[in-house]
Amino acid sequence: MATGTQSLNALLGKTTIDDHEEILKACNASLKQSKKESNVLHTKAVALLKLDRYEDALRALEDGGEAVKSGASLERSYALYKNGQLSEANDVAKGILDDRGARHVEAQAVSALLYHDLAKSHAAVDNEENDIKINGGAADAQLEWSKQGNLVQRKKPAREDLFETAYNAACASIARGDLDQGNVLLKRSRDLCNASGDLSDEEKLTELLLIQIQQVYVLSWQGKFADADRLASQITQKDIPDASTQHIALNNSVAAKTTIENPYMAHRWLQNTKSIPEKDKFFTFQSDRIRENDLILDLLVFKHDGVIKSTGRTLTNHPPPSISSHLNHISVLNAAAHAQNQLGKFGIKHILPLLEKRPLDVGVAMLVVQLYILTDNRGSAATVLESLLKHLESSDKTDYQDVRFAPGLVATVVSFYSLQGRKSEITTEFARAASYWRHKSKPPKSLLQASALGLLDSNNSEDQAIARDIFATLYQQDPEAKIAAAGYVAAHALTSTSVSEQAKSLTPTSRLISGIDVSALEEAGVPQTKLNLDAQAATRKRALDEKSKPAKKRVRKSRLPKDYDPNKAPDPERWLPLKERSSYRPKGKKGRQKAAGLTQGGVEKGADSATGTGSKGGEGVIKATGPGTANKSKNKKKTKK
Repeated sequence: MATGTQSLNALLGKTTIDDHEEILKACNASLKQSKKESNVLHTKAVALLKLDRYEDALRALEDGGEAVKSGASLERSYALYKNGQLSEANDVAKGILDDRGARHVEAQAVSALLYHDLAKSHAAVDNEENDIKINGGAADAQLEWSKQGNLVQRKKPAREDLFETAYNAACASIARGDLDQGNVLLKRSRDLCNASGDLSDEEKLTELLLIQIQQVYVLSWQGKFADADRLASQITQKDIPDASTQHIALNNSVAAKTTIENPYMAHRWLQNTKSIPEKDKFFTFQSDRIRENDLILDLLVFKHDGVIKSTGRTLTNHPPPSISSHLNHISVLNAAAHAQNQLGKFGIKHILPLLEKRPLDVGVAMLVVQLYILTDNRGSAATVLESLLKHLESSDKTDYQDVRFAPGLVATVVSFYSLQGRKSEITTEFARAASYWRHKSKPPKSLLQASALGLLDSNNSEDQAIARDIFATLYQQDPEAKIAAAGYVAAHALTSTSVSEQAKSLTPTSRLISGIDVSALEEAGVPQTKLNLDAQAATRKRALDEKSKPAKKRVRKSRLPKDYDPNKAPDPERWLPLKERSSYRPKGKKGRQKAAGLTQGGVEKGADSATGTGSKGGEGVIKATGPGTANKSKNKKKTKK
């Protein structure tokens, strides 16, 4: 009988090196024969790490005992780090010698762990407390930018008294998407920098330039392009010390313009920037955005073929579907190059073949949906969106299901259903998303909150039970969160009266309704949405006493004769041929003679004299001719005279 390792090797030979879901299935199949096979458990842990299932990877390593944990120390330390167990990850990484991967994990764990520990202890030297705050804030901002915000312990910024800490807190807020809070902190950082007495004028200029560059970025994302362009024009490139920051400032300056009058010149500016040294390279989140900007400028200067080749290579190396914003942006730019920057029906015509080739491409599908909505074709947009969902649901791969129930895609589906008034489908979507994520190790909290709020409005008892469980879990995780407490009280109000403890943290009802005019609300009546008003207008019945009036026929002016007089009665004989009208008078002598001979069914004048007969009263009798007389003249020969 083959061992678990041998059967695993045979199964892995049938899979591709990047098919981690198939590798996981092969490991599970081998473990049914031998549950304690160390090599199989190690391979399973690696596959789970590749699938971002860190808690499951830790569980697989623990099931293997000390033999597996010692042989997979690097994988275990990384899984501990991703699960937020920083001290344990650091301890495991320290025990791994001569391994650069272990040093990376140790550095990441230590950088977050040390600053939190130092912040709790007393400062040993002067100004050490400020250094701890500054460096700790920078580490937190870096974690937020790298999508590891779950490791950041302090989310809400405090009252910052240093311009460095205010700047780091602003960067962390911007990375989380809180642009308003980030803009406020950037302004405070600027004011603190100007008021600082520890900096020289040259140092202040350098620090203020960095703050201004970040402000241009925030204003552009907020849609305040005029303010962003005005602020970008005040930045002098030569005053920026390092090459990478110069390139970022130039990108922000180009992106701040509502219209690029000369895209060829902008393309030339970005291409002619200084080469960036190795020690000053961009972070991944920066290089991704800079590459997207470069591709957009390539499209503006009509380098469609180059964009297709460049983006095509990226999509080949990272096939869809994906929840990565960068990869979906690359898909959209690839489609834009195929459509040659055209919108409307022309763009849809050239993008639809791409969607047929890549039916799981979320970026292309969302682009087609948007184009259909812009052309007021919501039916086709719904068909494309539902087709994407069916393709994702038909696969049993975990990463496909993660894409199917990604918060952004669920929000798009719910918003689209709201436009169409499909309330039952909205409830179903929330229920399915909540059922998928609520049992995961690290579910998206924002999606669970939205799903629970949506399920509270359902009349189904099962949906309400799911909402109660979600809010109970969220409140248990963070009792200070107002939305979790309010949701818990609302969900349990009909089934339990013991919610007074949770209600204590909420704003009193009397305070919430203090500024509401109840009389004005009663006079205004129940508010109606446009969708409800349109539905009522379509189904409104006609009153019984309302009589239907014949529609007045409108006569086009172009079909009326030139001498038309509405006060004059039309000629009743206007439909008869001209020669049959009573007013007809022929022209010429022959015409008048011919008209005089027309009897129109009457007796011919002078018929009596012509036949040699007569009768009283002037009535003539026409005598019938015999059969011989009719041909008599015909048989008579002509004689010459």
